[in-house]
Amino acid sequence: MDARIQALWREKLEPWLAGLEADRLRFVKRRWTWTAGGIVLSLIVALVLVQQGFELPPVIMALVIGPVGGFMVGSHELGKLSKRIKAELNATIADALGLTYSASPPAPVRFREMRDYGLLPGSDRQKFEDHFAGQRDGCDFELYEAHLEQRRRSKKRTYYVTVFRGVIIRINFPRKVEGLTVITRDAGWFNGLQAFGRSFGGKKLERIGLVDPTFEKAFEVYGSDQVLARYMLTPSFMERLLALETSLAGKNVRAAFDEHSGQGELLIAAETGNLFEVGSMSKPLTDPGRFSKIVDELDHITGLVDLLIAPAQLNEHEARQGGD
Repeated sequence: MDARIQALWREKLEPWLAGLEADRLRFVKRRWTWTAGGIVLSLIVALVLVQQGFELPPVIMALVIGPVGGFMVGSHELGKLSKRIKAELNATIADALGLTYSASPPAPVRFREMRDYGLLPGSDRQKFEDHFAGQRDGCDFELYEAHLEQRRRSKKRTYYVTVFRGVIIRINFPRKVEGLTVITRDAGWFNGLQAFGRSFGGKKLERIGLVDPTFEKAFEVYGSDQVLARYMLTPSFMERLLALETSLAGKNVRAAFDEHSGQGELLIAAETGNLFEVGSMSKPLTDPGRFSKIVDELDHITGLVDLLIAPAQLNEHEARQGGD
């Protein structure tokens, strides 16, 4: 963390959070008061049910509903404070790093295409948050957090299950990318069924063999042009793509190079869980870990954008050398 970011914490954010500490303590106390009240009420109700001869299930339900309901009601104001602090921290840190921030953005510009290309699963319910945007090395980029759910039905009820929770990254390269190249995860023994290609968003793409067997085990690549795909997918680029999983503690990163924007465009999805949160509200607000965690996560992202762009610039240099 550089001196400028440390000064931001010391001179602005830490004093601001210290001024909210009394509110946090009051709201935490109120939450436990409501929870205790719910426990007492549930015990009374359960005792009445036993005396009235009710069977065990409604008694257990009464013992559960009281504490849970009390905790949820008592947590309302604490939750509002947490959202306020998260928005302020993220916006302030983003501004210091030359980025913009939105807590509740609309759906990403290329969301439908990312689903068509197999980077994201189909979903019936979507939530997007924590949108960061900026520029690195002449390239515009943006990041969203996405929570995607599918609707499931059983005989008794309809419910939703999470099918993706992670980050969506879009990078506009400063040079043209031709065609479409999709990087998916290795499909195991299903690869044989797809040896001659797959359809992505109505586009038939052929399978591209990777030079390095290490990445061949991790990824499946399909493209509209064999030469162009191999030109983009150097071993150094594939290493950096896998580094995204490690640095953001994610998994199943997948990507696509697309000519849609008229310039080079790289779309990435990675299952990272929920990032950019302020942590437990049971701890003092001035705990510097709240701040450093968000800074580290944003540093990882901007650093990864730098790394992902670098191979493309290197390829152009190599291409010029090859033409000499």
